[in-house]
Amino acid sequence: MPGSAKAMTVATVGGLVLVTAYTVALGSNGWLWFSWVVLGLLTVGVVAARG
Repeated sequence: MPGSAKAMTVATVGGLVLVTAYTVALGSNGWLWFSWVVLGLLTVGVVAARG
């Protein structure tokens, strides 16, 4: 996995952890989850394009 795809994967997983922690601590925020889904789709696209 090239460096950029690996960095996006790490950012996506880190974002999931942060959004989940925010949801547990302060309640759900739809925009955070929407942003995470968009980041996840972009990551999948980059990994598929590199693969």
